[in-house]
Amino acid sequence: MIHNKTPVIRSLKRFFNSFIQLYCQVILPPFATLLRHRLMLYQTTINEIKTRYAGSVLGLLWLVVYPLLFLGTYAVVYLYIFKIRFPDLSSNEYVALIFCGLIPFLGFSEALSAGVPCVVSSSNLIKNTLFPIELVPVKAVFVGQATQFVGMILLLIALTLIGKLSILSPIFLLVWACQILFSIGLVWILSSLNVYIRDIQNIIAIVILILMMLSPIAYTEAMVPESMRPFLAMNPLYYMIISYQSVLMLNQFPFRTFVPLIVMSFGIYIIGFWFFTRMKKIFSDNI
Repeated sequence: MIHNKTPVIRSLKRFFNSFIQLYCQVILPPFATLLRHRLMLYQTTINEIKTRYAGSVLGLLWLVVYPLLFLGTYAVVYLYIFKIRFPDLSSNEYVALIFCGLIPFLGFSEALSAGVPCVVSSSNLIKNTLFPIELVPVKAVFVGQATQFVGMILLLIALTLIGKLSILSPIFLLVWACQILFSIGLVWILSSLNVYIRDIQNIIAIVILILMMLSPIAYTEAMVPESMRPFLAMNPLYYMIISYQSVLMLNQFPFRTFVPLIVMSFGIYIIGFWFFTRMKKIFSDNI
């Protein structure tokens, strides 16, 4: 009996050792890097946000005005021009549903717009040992979250006023965490590729516009023809937006979208870090 168990024990040991090696070499480093430099990252992000709005008349009020302008435009177009109506949602609830999808999209689009060209525009930091270059895309993503942070506060106030907050509402924090991980991983990949293919930073605005049209911000999955739904599922923002709308507005746990969102976010984050750390070795020769 002991002889028969020996191969099983050896297999388990090999599996355990392989998992530990995978964890230490692949999974842990991207999280450890951010944790190690968290104070530096926080300070530089705050300074970047202040600098960004320092010369404007409204200053930090743009963080409030910007999402409200977008929301007003969406509401006018879909409520009064397209005359979209839902039998189970009032006009105010429909506007809140739009807000649930629009705010995270704005956070994602700002992170992408600022993040893709950030390595090229920060060439002076490549040889700076005090500020690791892999933190530059992360800072760009965090700066993009400033608009979403303010927008989320406004959204939670609106949901409270219309009585839509529920016990599921705090789950949006997990969705937000997945969004940030996905954004950082994607920006790590695109910003490093942009060093060699500068066209990426030029077409990113077009890509964001296309994603805005294809993402279910002002329409639901039920409104999409059944033959087109597989294409909707190919959009990574679909899983993010539906998850936000489900937990914040519809009081439903998003089983179909939340699990794929977690897998996709952690996967892109780890792959993005691995890709960036290998590409950064030859950045100085191309900037």
